[in-house]
Amino acid sequence: MTFEQIITEPQHLLLKCISGSRAYNLSLPHSDTDIKGIFVMPRKELYGLTYTEQVSNSTNDEVYFEVGRFIELLSKNNPNILELLSTPSKSVLYRHPLMELIGPEDFLSKLCLDTFAGYAKTQVKKARGLNKKMNQSFAKERKSVLEFCYVVSGNGTVPLSEWLQQNGFRQEDCGLVNLAHFRDAYLIYHQQQIDTGEKLKGIISGSTANDVQLTSIPKGLNPLTTMYFNKDGYSTYCREYGEYWVWVEERNDERYQNTKSHGKNYDAKNMMHTFRLLNIAEEIAIHRRVIVHREDRDFLLRIRAGDFEYEQLIGMVEEKMIKIEEAYSKSDLPEAPDSRKAEDLLVCIREGFYK
Repeated sequence: MTFEQIITEPQHLLLKCISGSRAYNLSLPHSDTDIKGIFVMPRKELYGLTYTEQVSNSTNDEVYFEVGRFIELLSKNNPNILELLSTPSKSVLYRHPLMELIGPEDFLSKLCLDTFAGYAKTQVKKARGLNKKMNQSFAKERKSVLEFCYVVSGNGTVPLSEWLQQNGFRQEDCGLVNLAHFRDAYLIYHQQQIDTGEKLKGIISGSTANDVQLTSIPKGLNPLTTMYFNKDGYSTYCREYGEYWVWVEERNDERYQNTKSHGKNYDAKNMMHTFRLLNIAEEIAIHRRVIVHREDRDFLLRIRAGDFEYEQLIGMVEEKMIKIEEAYSKSDLPEAPDSRKAEDLLVCIREGFYK
C-alpha cells in the first residue's frame, strides 16, 4: 500500500480528517493544512508478506495509519491517535460507518498522564534546549586544541599561544613528553634544543587534530616549561559546537525567525503545544473526553505570540503538572485500555470492511 494508492483508491479509507492547528482552533492565516486518516489494507496485501503500518506524502503533512497500527497506538493512548479519533465533525472529511464502533472513551486510561503530560514535558525540555542554544554563539570555524592549552609562567599560567608568541616559537617546532603522575600535563621542548638532527613532531598534528601528540626527546635535555591541556573543556566545547551547528542547519527557519522576533529565546509554538497537551491531559482525567477544538485559543495564541517570559511559563508548567497528577490520582479511569477488547474490535472492523 502506498500514499498514491490511498489517493487514487479512496475506497480503502476509514477516516480522513483535517488535523493540526486548523482542527485545534489555533490556525493563523499562514497555517498549513495537515491531513490525517485511517485506511484498511487490501485483504490480499494483509495476508501477504508485506504489511504497511502507515503512509504519507513527501512533506509528511498528510499521513494515514493502517487500522491495525491505529488500534495498536490507540491502546497505548498515543496523543496523535486519540486526537484523530476525537476530531470535531466540522474537520472530518470522510468517515466510514465502521468508525462508529470505535469510541475514544473506551480507550482512555491513566496512561494519558504519561502520554499527554509526559510528552508535554519533552516539549519543555526542547524549549529549554532552544533557550540555551539561542543564548549560545559559536563561530563557524571550530576552535583548535591549542586554544585549550596553557603553560606555567611565573606563579601562574598563560595561554600557550601567548607563550609561543613571547618566545618567537611555532607549535610545529615544539615537542611534548608526558609529565608522569599528572593528567593531561606535558613537558615542552623546542627544536633549537636538538642537535642530533631529529625532527620534533609539533604540539598538534594539524588544525583538525583532536588531541596533542607526543615526541621522542633525547635524554639529558631540560624542558622549557610545563603545559596543561584542558581536555575536558575541549571535549565539552566540541560537543556543544557540534550540537549548535546541527541545530542551525536543521532548525525550522520560520519558527526560528518568529522566536527571534518576540525576543523571548524560546520556541513559542512548542510552548503553546505544551500547554495544549497539559490542558487536554487534565480534561481527560476530569471529564473523560479528548477536547481537540480549543476554547482556550486566546491564551494559547498569547503563548505563541511570546507574551510571557520563559521562566514564567516554566513556573506555570510546574504548577499545572501538580494539578494534573492530583487529578489522575483521584480519577476512576482504568490503569490501561483493555487489550483483548481492542483486538476483538480490530477483528470486527476488518471482517466488516472486507465483507
